Order: sequence, then C-alpha cells, then structure tokens
Amino acid sequence: MTTLEPGTGPVPDADPEAGTESIGRQAARGLRWSFAGTLVTKIGSFAMGLVLARLLTPDDFGVFAVALAAMTFVMHVNDVGLIAAVVQWRGKLEDMAPTAAAMTMSFSIVVYAFFWFAAPTIASVAHAPEATGVIRLLTAVILVDGATAVRSAALMRTFRQDKLIVANLVGLIVNAAVAISLAAAGAGPYSFAAGLVASFVVTGIMVFVGARLPVRLGFDRTIAKQLLLFGLPLAASLGIEAILLNADYIIIGHLVGEIPLGYYLLAFNISTWALSVISSAVRYVSVAGFSRLSEVDAATLSAGVQRSMPILVTGLMPIATLTAALALPLVTVLYGEKWTPAAVVLPYLMVLTVVRVLASFALDILMGAGATRSTLWVNLGWAIALVPALIYATSHGGIRGAAIAHAIVGLLVAVPVTLLALHKVGVRLAPIVPALARPIVAGLVSGALAMVVAHALDQNPLLELVVGGFVGILSYLALAIAPSQLRQWSGLLARRKEAHAVE
Repeated sequence: MTTLEPGTGPVPDADPEAGTESIGRQAARGLRWSFAGTLVTKIGSFAMGLVLARLLTPDDFGVFAVALAAMTFVMHVNDVGLIAAVVQWRGKLEDMAPTAAAMTMSFSIVVYAFFWFAAPTIASVAHAPEATGVIRLLTAVILVDGATAVRSAALMRTFRQDKLIVANLVGLIVNAAVAISLAAAGAGPYSFAAGLVASFVVTGIMVFVGARLPVRLGFDRTIAKQLLLFGLPLAASLGIEAILLNADYIIIGHLVGEIPLGYYLLAFNISTWALSVISSAVRYVSVAGFSRLSEVDAATLSAGVQRSMPILVTGLMPIATLTAALALPLVTVLYGEKWTPAAVVLPYLMVLTVVRVLASFALDILMGAGATRSTLWVNLGWAIALVPALIYATSHGGIRGAAIAHAIVGLLVAVPVTLLALHKVGVRLAPIVPALARPIVAGLVSGALAMVVAHALDQNPLLELVVGGFVGILSYLALAIAPSQLRQWSGLLARRKEAHAVE
C-alpha cells in the first residue's frame, strides 16, 4: 500500500527503524566511495592546476574566470532543480524518468542558445571581450548535463556513487590531457575550456551507460507539475547561489581588470580545495540520505544532522586555519613567486570557505527535507547583502577588499539565515554546540602556532610550509580529538579486526 503526499509521488510504506538502519549503511558505503574518489579527483585537479599555472599567465586565468562564472551559473540552473527532484522523488523512478529526461534535455537546449547569444554582452560587462569564444565553448557542457541529469540522479538516489566516481576520474584524465596539451601549444584560456568540455563528454557517456535506465522520453503533465513544484524554487535558489559564487569574478573584472582577477581566481581555487573535497563527497549522498531520514520524522532528521555535523567541522577546521596561516609560503612554493599577490586574499577566502561548506551542508539538509523554498530565501538574503558589499569593497580595496567583503557577509548574514531555516524544518543544533566548540578552538590555536613558526622561519618558504604545517597539524590533533573519542575509535578498530578474524 502507498500514501500520497502533496507535491510528491507515492511514498512506499516502510518500517522506520529498519529503513533508517538501511539508509545509514547505504549512505556510509556511498560516502566512502564519494570521499575517496573526490579526494583523488581533487588531487589530480590540483596537480593539473600547478602545471597550467606555469604554462599560462594571470591574464589567461582572468579571461577563463569570466567564462567559468557563466558556466557555473548555467550549471546551477540548467536542470531546473530536477536532479534533486529525482533524488528526492517518493515514487517509482521508472514512472517519472521519461518525463524528467525530456524536460532536462529541452531546458538545456534553450539555456545554451540563450548563452550563445549573450556571451558577447557578458564578456563586455566583465571588460574581457576576448572571453566571448571561451564562454560559448565552455557553456556547451550544459548540453551533456541535460542528457545525463536523470541518470546521475538515479545513481545518487540508489547510493551507487562508485559509478559516478569512476566516471569523474576518467573525465579528469581526459581533461588533463586536453588542457595541458593545448596550453603547451599556446591556446591560452581555451585550453581550460576545451579540457572541461572533453571531460564532460567522456564522463557523461559513462554515466549514461552506467545508470542502466531505458532510453525513453515522454511527458506526463501530472509528473511534470510535481517535479516543477519541487524543482523551480530550488532552481531559483541555485541560480542565486551561482551569483554568490561568481558575482565577484564579474565585479572584479569590471572594476580592476583581468590580471588582478587572475590572482583572485587562483586564490579562490586554493580556498575551495576543502569545499571541493568535503562538500562534493558529502553531496553525493547527503540529499538522498537526508531525504530518506525526513520520510521518518523531523526528530530522525535532526538526529542524523547532530551525528554528522561535528564530524564535518572536525575535518574542515585544520584545512581552513592552516591554509590561511600559511597562505604566502603555500602560494610561493606551489605556484611560484609570480603568483604571490594571490596570497593576500587567501586568509579571508578561507573564512568564506568555512561558511560555504557549512551552508552547503545545510542546504542539502533542506533539500532532503523538501524545503526548497527555504533554500531560495537563504541564498536570496545572502546575495542581496553580498553584491553591493562586493562592489563597494572592490572599488575601495581591490581584490583584498572583495575577499574581506565575502567573509564578513558570510559570517554576519549567511550563517544566521541558514540556522533559522534549519530550525524551521525541525533541526536542533543546540545539543551539539559543545562538540563543535572543541574543533573550532583547536583550529584557531593550531593556525596561530603555525603562523608563529612560519614567521620565525621567514625567507624560506618551503621550510615555513613544511614545519609550520607539521606543528599546526600536531597541535590540532592534540586539542581537537578528545581522549574519549580516541578510546571509542580504538575500540571500534579492535572490534572490526575481531570480526575480520572470525570471518
């Protein structure tokens, strides 16, 4: 027997306790795959970035940043929220998939046509007219995204993250081969775009085949209405999120030019290492996991958040604080002295990264709970405060001012609004405040110690980075992990060894 909820498909009856246990096992398996694969992918992307930073100029990075802003925006809104709608769908996937596939493909074609004609205007606003062709090439990835969106969602929905990760890894190899070859041949910013397009095509083919869904298109008005009721508020929210992520590129390019924008892009990319690894890995499973938990009740959803949030913060804090404390030696050692202006903005962007990781996690919770309108209001409030702050700060302080504005608005606007939205869906975070305080304090102390050590070893960037990082990590581990946690982990490892021995 099934029941029907407003704005969704049919919801199968299930035993809540058995369902929750099964969800936990599936999500844990999916998270292991997604985290390991995402980590490998980001390490590969990092290595490719090191090579490209030596083959290309800050001006090339600036032109690419403008095209990247356009691509990121269209990727956020391209599927009109239908990927999350498919993941969250309460009924049978086979009944809904033909309609969803037809809708995503149609939207992709329309959106790409719009951006093809809008590319010269976007490039002109950013004072980078040479970005027109790069925008047109790079935004072609949305056509691949439209063809594979439902199949990607199906893999996420069933926690088959292994197929997604393998496809992404193969795509990374293709991206590196194409981008580095073209950069060495003098293709400039087109090397970035061509590499990404080739990567999307290969990854898309693998996802399309791996999902094993029948190739069917159709249109059911009832299903389409239900998908849009969920997806449209989310699409609007993600579109605003794309503005949050990319307004700085357009504003900086317009106000201070392509070369400072190139430095800013490099710093921003470094600051997103933690966001890319942690949030990308978590997002592969979090929407599906929180969606299943929310089907039980609000208390179950809240308990799931309370268990996972301290783990997320414990992993995030050392990355953020040590990157901020060692910004100058990090940039100098990895990218060379020509990129040192990027180090000035990196500490402020690391504050933004902490906010973005936590906000991204919160938005996944809201999506899983079906509260897509709340995600819209969170991002809208953030964007309304951010855009004028960026314009003012960039006009008076250049790229450093832009980074400071990003950090302040994130802390003073995004965090309170996000907490309010979580409270409205029944998530209670007060019980875990003590568990969050320990890693936050440990991160601040370890960052300060790393900075002191680096200052004492001034004029030797490699030594500053290695010794400062070592001291920072050791101090963080000593302060952040309670003895009771160590005993708990040791007991868990011992039990697993005993279980393997019995087997």
